[in-house]
Amino acid sequence: METIEDQALTFAGIETAGEIVARELGTTPLVGHPLLDRFAGTEILVKHEHVLPTGSFKVRGGVYLAARLTDDERATGLVTCSTGNHAQSVAYAARIARCHATVVMPSSAPQVKRDAVAALGATVVSHGDCLGDAAAHARSLATGPGAPSYVDTTDPRIVLGHATAYLELFRQAPGLDAVFVPIGSGTGAVGACLVRDVLAPACRVIGVQSAAAPAAWRSWRSGAVETAPSATRASGLATSSGYPATLPHLRAGLQDFVLVSDDAIDAAARLLASHAHTLAEGAGAAALAGLLATDARPGRVAVMCTGGNASADEIARLAAA
Repeated sequence: METIEDQALTFAGIETAGEIVARELGTTPLVGHPLLDRFAGTEILVKHEHVLPTGSFKVRGGVYLAARLTDDERATGLVTCSTGNHAQSVAYAARIARCHATVVMPSSAPQVKRDAVAALGATVVSHGDCLGDAAAHARSLATGPGAPSYVDTTDPRIVLGHATAYLELFRQAPGLDAVFVPIGSGTGAVGACLVRDVLAPACRVIGVQSAAAPAAWRSWRSGAVETAPSATRASGLATSSGYPATLPHLRAGLQDFVLVSDDAIDAAARLLASHAHTLAEGAGAAALAGLLATDARPGRVAVMCTGGNASADEIARLAAA
């Protein structure tokens, strides 16, 4: 029987995941928006991942996870932690696989995301003020005989599923000069780098993170797993530590990694709403914010709109501008 360790992070593994994900999910649009091009002074293609079920690219990881669950995992159920979109992904996986999922979410997680996880049939447990607190509690629930199996944010099956977004992207748009990718745990950016290396080696992959939650950025710069306060309003970027599983791939694959303010993320979300007919959550707008913060802008660029699960507070800030 295939084990988790057999799920190697290779291009061949991503192609296999792509075949499985495509049976459940349609290809997401890659669209140019002339008003956005005019504002930014460069050609921008927006990958609209927010149109997927659960409103986020992370459902791709859930679909592939469901196809690769072990018999034990199906029997005992799953437990994970998340501020929202990974939570919905695992809940979606459990629904497909017809097993139970428990999701531990910190108090900072938006209510709309908690409600969405519960609506998919998972049990939502609120614990702690930050993702680190929630993660520790989720791991404690996965101990002992008959306990549910812990699904890490960087589980190889999750990463391979996330990478299918970039398999689509580089097949849709050969000849890209750069792609901007939001980074929380870094799973999407790892997928971008792995696919880029095979399909578009000349394309630059540039990571973007909130300056109010810079743990992954600090880790990328130092080469060691770093921690940092997480005070960002963008829940999808609200990580307080780098991730050992993704850090080596980010160090090897990213050409640059930029920090942007939460206000810059809000401004990018307003631009997506007004210039690209798109309601994005903070993490979904971060890639555009990263592009706009870059002085030397590449000629033909893709930005990943990774999620559209905007909270009531985010929508209110858009309306107040």
